[in-house]
Amino acid sequence: MPQIRLWVYDDILASSVAGIVDVFMAANSVWSERNGRTGKPPLQWRIESLDGKPVRTASGQFVSADGPINARAVADAIVVPGPFVADIERFFARTDILTPLCAALCRQHERGALLASYCTGSFILAEAGLLDGGVATTHWARARIFAKRYPQVDLRVAEILTEQNNILCSAAVTTSLNLALRIVEKFVGPQVAAETGRLMLIEANPASQASYALMESGPQHSDALVARARRVMEKSLREGFDLGELARHLAVSERTLNRRFKLATGAAPLQYLQSLRVDVAKRLLQKGGLTVDAVGERVGYRDLSTFRRLFRRETGLSPREYQRRFSHHDRSRASSGASAAVR
Repeated sequence: MPQIRLWVYDDILASSVAGIVDVFMAANSVWSERNGRTGKPPLQWRIESLDGKPVRTASGQFVSADGPINARAVADAIVVPGPFVADIERFFARTDILTPLCAALCRQHERGALLASYCTGSFILAEAGLLDGGVATTHWARARIFAKRYPQVDLRVAEILTEQNNILCSAAVTTSLNLALRIVEKFVGPQVAAETGRLMLIEANPASQASYALMESGPQHSDALVARARRVMEKSLREGFDLGELARHLAVSERTLNRRFKLATGAAPLQYLQSLRVDVAKRLLQKGGLTVDAVGERVGYRDLSTFRRLFRRETGLSPREYQRRFSHHDRSRASSGASAAVR
């Protein structure tokens, strides 16, 4: 029977541990129902900490451990929750956690164990060198930091779940349920995983997390020139874009502007402008009160078919689908309608 170990430490989210364990428990229940309640359930798991003692989660709750982490213990899968911290850079200074955790993960991976993590847990796998040359995902809000710190990793931040080299990565904490379902699928089978997902209302193929992502409101770099260029872009979204005109306004050459943009943001000015337009469009659609066509025009797309095509490419949703899913106005109207129905 598969031996699954959840390795916990301070400042993780309690819900991720409980949620993953609940998926495993439900999968065992589904398996038992399918097999007439005979035989021992297929999944076994232990929660382990570095010293075998309970850990304090980010919310102040304590998660008990069944024992200490042992890099040499038999394991078919290791699940590592992500730290829930405001400053991920400061987390890297926690050598008391990272050093033994990374060493144990490398040891278990060499022994053939499946490794799985969600959200900022991808940073731990990358810090151990386990994602070098492979694909990964992480939470969209931490993607820029991840890409800068680990350029050797093929970061696919739009993806909800990635899998390569016997390593699973998923996006935010809620996707830890999808991560757990994938583990069930690998060790118990697709039918049990599908039935478990239906039982727990876990979406089998969740949309790309690109639809949730928003650009940072402030610059995430130290290049004052690029920050000035962004402010100019924001003020003139409705107007046509001319790189030469922008460069002249900033008193630099086009070549210099291109180079500085790519160094600071990882994108050329035109590509960055397209992302900025989509980001502003997302915010306008969330706010509500404007038609999709009006939003497209406001962010500079007179050809509305181009706007819709670009928006879908960037978010995985059409503008109208995005508006229905995220609009504050639509949600308020639906809530008012429900209240009126009750009265």
